[in-house]
Formats: sequence, structure tokens, C-alpha cells
Amino acid sequence: MASPSTGFPSDFFWGCATSAYQIEGAVAEDGRAPSIWDTFTHTPGTIAANENGDVAADHYHRWQEDLDLLQAMGANAYRFSISWPRVLPQGKGKVNAAGLGFYDRLVDGLLARGITPFVTLFHWDLAQAVQDRGGWPARATVAEFEEYARAVAHRLGDRVTWWITHNEPFFSGVGGYFLGNFAPGLVDPVAALHASHHLLLSHARAARAIRDEARGPAKVGLALSLSAVQPASSSEADVQAAGRFDAFTNRWFLDPVMRGEYPAELAQRFAPLGTPIEPGDMQEIHEPLDFLGVNYYSRSIVRHDDATPFLEAAQVKPEHGEFSLMWEVYPPGLFELLDRLWRDYHPPLLLVTENGMPLADAPDGRGHVEDGERISYLARHLAQVQRAMARGIRVGGYFVWSLLDNFEWALGYSMRFGLVYVDFASQKRIPKSSAEWFHRVIQHGLPQGAS
Repeated sequence: MASPSTGFPSDFFWGCATSAYQIEGAVAEDGRAPSIWDTFTHTPGTIAANENGDVAADHYHRWQEDLDLLQAMGANAYRFSISWPRVLPQGKGKVNAAGLGFYDRLVDGLLARGITPFVTLFHWDLAQAVQDRGGWPARATVAEFEEYARAVAHRLGDRVTWWITHNEPFFSGVGGYFLGNFAPGLVDPVAALHASHHLLLSHARAARAIRDEARGPAKVGLALSLSAVQPASSSEADVQAAGRFDAFTNRWFLDPVMRGEYPAELAQRFAPLGTPIEPGDMQEIHEPLDFLGVNYYSRSIVRHDDATPFLEAAQVKPEHGEFSLMWEVYPPGLFELLDRLWRDYHPPLLLVTENGMPLADAPDGRGHVEDGERISYLARHLAQVQRAMARGIRVGGYFVWSLLDNFEWALGYSMRFGLVYVDFASQKRIPKSSAEWFHRVIQHGLPQGAS
């Protein structure tokens, strides 16, 4: 039942999300070994302005201050990721006690502040040692990820209930091994096909490992980057192209987890590349979820394009639309996506695990950071969450990306997503006007007229 004071259920999760490589820094401290993102960012020409995450937001040293900021917002949940090479520097074998101890303290710090931890095991920072042994295209990485998941769950599973195995495996598998714009920066469709399958298989193995090791209730899901896909026109060619694009960017990871099968139309197209599927894999991947995490930023408008390999489909920019620094701003797409997921896949629970907007934020003459455009973006998307819940769709939480300005992957520090401004030279934190707005929404609900 909705709370009369906010319009959201009393057990609704209000949170912020971050990832280890984007905020922690301390890349060579306390036994942490390099990840593929350390290697990638130190390769000239891969990152805007040749920036890297060596220091990032220095969260490794400033985590208590950051949790205080989260508490001051009134958040009751925090989604963070664990650095695989900080816990298992070689990707397997001996656990680095100092590395895992950091996350142990972080969990305790959250609980002491009344904030529920949501642990993401993998947010793209594969241990370089694992990549050197073959990375995600190698089936052996599945077993190594299971070992890593078991080690973390054994240590934290007495206090952590909510677990996300993978964040946006599309970008790990396709971005890293086919498009080449994400670490490790390869352009190899066969490697991408194998990597994507092994990411899914490792999700299932990790889910079982978490449930085995947890000493309390364990709720396990994964967070997928999803969009509402629409054809650029009503022509049959564009409609079919949008279907193929949806199958690739949404259903390629949704269908195996939720239905135990890959989209047939793509499986046929990718068949010449060979198959990484072994007997029993699809049944394993279909491991039941406790929730599905939805990372939503914008919609995708698609037209037929013969020049696009495999798909013959390409995204187009709408002529008349509202745009952020990176994407079109299209709040109704979040409702359309939640409605589609609820109808087509029947998940037990949906969580909006990422939603946010980049701006060129800077302090004004008074030292304040006014980000009204972000407030408008978040308000309109939260209104779509309310719309979905009013339709009977079970949405259990909303996580803003992100708590802090951070290292935005290939774009370096040029895109600021945080509710808290970070001066990367001094590491000073300044809560933006959106942080104050988020606090009011958590306490009192959305103001009337947000849509």
C-alpha cells in the first residue's frame, strides 16, 4: 500500500548507485591488482583527454564522508560494486584480506546509517590476470567468477540481502569484445558471442553460489541496460529492423535469463560464428531471479540500414526532441519498458537500478551547484515509475545514477552524473540542488505536476 505522505510504498528503496572503478581510486593500494580498465585507460587514445580512474573520486579513502552524504539525503539504499581485482588480485586463488576488508567496513558503515546495501559483483572491471588467461570469451572465466562470488558472499552474506551479479553484460560482452569502445577494446565478433554467453552462464553460477553462502535471506538479480525500441517509420523494413535491434540490445540478455533461450532470429544470424552453448547451459542460465534490475536512460529509434553488420539496423536521432549531453530525454520510455517487461517476462519484482542525466555542472559564485535540468529529468522519470505502479506493475525501488560525479568510462571526467559535485583536484564534495530535491522527494513524494 502506498504511503499517504509520499505516494510510494513504505518499503520502497530510494537509493543512489555507483561502481568501483568509477569512484574508488587507490588502484595500487592494499594489494589491489590491475583490472582491464586500468590497462585500457593507460592505453593512449582510448579515453577522452587520456584520463583514467587512478584516483577518480577517491572514495576508497573518503567512503565515510560519502556515506554521510547519502544518509543526509535520506536514502535508504545504496548500490555499489565490488572490484574483483581488489578481492582476488589474480582473479582466483588467495583472497586479499585487505581488499575484501574494505567492503566489509563499507557494509557495516551502511547498516550503521540505516542504509540497505545492494552489492553488484561485476561492473566491468575484470581482473587483468583473468583477461590474460582469455577473459570472458574463455569458458574457464565462468568458474573463476563463481569462485569470486562465493568468496564475497561468504564474507558479506550474513549482512547483505540484495545482490546483483552483473551490471549491463551487453557492454562487457559486446562493447568490450566487438565494438571495441570498452575494455579490453577488442573487435572480434566470435569473441563477443562467446563472452556474452559466458557472462550469462556466470550469472547463474554466481546466483547459486550466493544462495549457498549467504547466512540469511539472499535476493539475487542482475541489472540490464534496456531501452524502449521504436521503428523510425511505419515501413515494414523499419519495423523489422527495430525488432532485430530490440532482440540484440534487449532480448539477447533478457530471453536466456527469463525464458531459457536466445532470440531465434539472432541465433540464426549468428550461427555462422559458431556456438559457445554446451548441453545444459540454457537450463542453468534460466536460474530463477528474485528481481530484475532495469538501467534506463533513453529510448532507441531504429531504421533499416544495410551497412550495419549482422543486424541491418541503425539508431537515428529524432528530429524534434529534448536531448541531454549524451542521449535523447524521453521519460515515457521508462513506463513503456517497465510495462513491457512486466507483461512479457513476469518478473517477481522490478527495480530501477540506474537512471540519471549528465550535465556540465560547476559551482556558481556562491559555491552552489544548481542542476535544475537534472531535477526535471529525475522528476519526470519518477512520475513514470508511479504511473507503472498505478498500473499494478511491482516496482520496488529507484536508484539515481549517480551519488558522485565520477569517471565516466571512455568519456573520462567530461560527463557529470552525480547528485554530489566532486572537485577532482581537491576532492571537495558539494551536494547539488538535485541532492536537496531528492531528499524532499524521499520525505514527501513528488510535487504535484511532475510528469
